[in-house]
Amino acid sequence: MRSEDTPLDAAIRGLASGARKLARVVDVTRPEAWTALDEGIRIAIGYGEIERPAHPWTSTGRLPAALRAVLRAPAPTEAGLALALCDPSGLIREAALPHAAGRPAVLPLVAIRTTDWAAPVREKAETVLAEALRGADAGTLALTAPVILRIRRRLRGGTAAALLDEALRAAPAGTVSALLLNPDRTTRRFAFGIAVERGLLTPAELARTAAYDGDVAVQDIAATAALAAGLPDDTLPLLLAARSGRVRSAGVTALRKAGRAAEAEPFLHDRSGMVRACALWVLRQDGRDPVARYRAACADPATVPDRAPLGLAECGDPKRDAEALWELSGHERALVRSSAVAGLRMFEVADFTRLLPLLDDPASGVVREAARALLPWADRLPEEEFLRRTGPGRPPHVRVRALLLLREHGSAVYEKTARRLLDDPDPVLRVRVRSALGIEEPAPRPQGGPGRFWRT
Repeated sequence: MRSEDTPLDAAIRGLASGARKLARVVDVTRPEAWTALDEGIRIAIGYGEIERPAHPWTSTGRLPAALRAVLRAPAPTEAGLALALCDPSGLIREAALPHAAGRPAVLPLVAIRTTDWAAPVREKAETVLAEALRGADAGTLALTAPVILRIRRRLRGGTAAALLDEALRAAPAGTVSALLLNPDRTTRRFAFGIAVERGLLTPAELARTAAYDGDVAVQDIAATAALAAGLPDDTLPLLLAARSGRVRSAGVTALRKAGRAAEAEPFLHDRSGMVRACALWVLRQDGRDPVARYRAACADPATVPDRAPLGLAECGDPKRDAEALWELSGHERALVRSSAVAGLRMFEVADFTRLLPLLDDPASGVVREAARALLPWADRLPEEEFLRRTGPGRPPHVRVRALLLLREHGSAVYEKTARRLLDDPDPVLRVRVRSALGIEEPAPRPQGGPGRFWRT
C-alpha cells in the first residue's frame, strides 16, 4: 500500500466501486489523464489497493477458473470495463477488448492497448480501434485522437496514429472540421494538415487562418497552402498584415506572382528579417534596386524608417555604407540607433573608440546590440571598461551587458562581480542577471497540484 493518497487513487477507487462513470472522476478531455489512469489502475490492482473485479462477463478459456464464467451476466459497466482494460493481467486486458466495441467512452483506453507489450492484446486492440474509428462521430474523435497522438512516440505507437490518419481521410468534412476546434494543439495541427491535403478549406479560409490563428505551426501550414492554392487579390492583404513574420513573408512573396512587386518596397523595413529578405528578392526579381532604396531611406535622419539601417547592412557594402550607420547610431529614436548598431555588427566593424560609449545608451536595445558587436573582441579590450559599468548607479541593462562582456574577457574578477550583482538590492537587476547567466528560478507549483486531471 502506498503511503500517499492522491486524487488519482480516489478516482480509481470510485471506478472500483462501480458507482461512477469515467467522465465523473476523470477529465476525459486531457490525454494525460488517460495515460495516468492506465498506469494508476495497473499499480492499484498490482499492489492490492483495490480488489480485482470478478469479471463474470469474460469468456476466454485461458483465464483462471475464478475469473471465468459463461456469458450470463449483463454487459460490463463503463467503470468495470475501464478497470479490466488496464488490468495487470494480459489475459484480462485481452478478454475485455471485445466488450469495448461500441463503447466510445473507453475508446482512448483501447487506443492505449495498441501499444501493449503483449502481442495478443495489441492485435485485438488494433482490430477494435480500427472498427471504432471507421465512422466515428466528432465527439468520439475529440476524446480519442488526442490520446492516440500522445502515445504515437511510444514503442509500437505508430499503429494507432496510422489508423487515425486513415479514418480522418475518409471521414465526412464536418467531422474533420470539428477537430479544427479541438483544444489539444497536437490534435488540431494533425487535423488541419489533413483538412489542407483534402482541400476542405478555401484559399480565403486559409489566408484568414494564416493571419489570425494563434498557433505558429497552423499559421505556416495555412500560409503555404494558401499560396499553393492561389490567393484572390482581396485576401492577399490578410497575409501582408499578419502578426507572424513567416506569414507576412509568404504574402510578400506572393506579390510577385500577383504582378504587384512594387508593393513589396515598404516591407524592406519590416521588423522581421525574413520579411525583409523576401521583399529584397521580390524587388530584385522585378528589376528594382533595393540597395539604392535603403541608401536613400538612411540618407535623411528625419524620415528614416526604424529598421532601414539594419536592412542596408543586410545587402549593402561595408566600405561604402558603414559611415551612414555610424551617423544613425546617434539618432534620437532608440529603434533607429539599435538598428544602426546591429548593422555595424553585421559589417564586423571593430572601431572600439566609437563602440564602447554605446554601452552607456539609455535604451536597452542599443546596449544589447553594442555588447553583441563588442563580444568577439572582449578579450582584447581593457577590463576596466566593463568592470566600471557593473557598478552602482548604472542602469540595470548596462550592468548586465557589462557583466557578460567581463565574462567573455576572462576577467579574474568576473566571479566576484557576478556574485555581487546576484545579491544586489535592485530586484530588476537580480532577475536580469539570473536570466543572462542562465540561472533558473525555482518553478512554481502548478495550481491544483496533482489532482488537475481528476474530478472532485
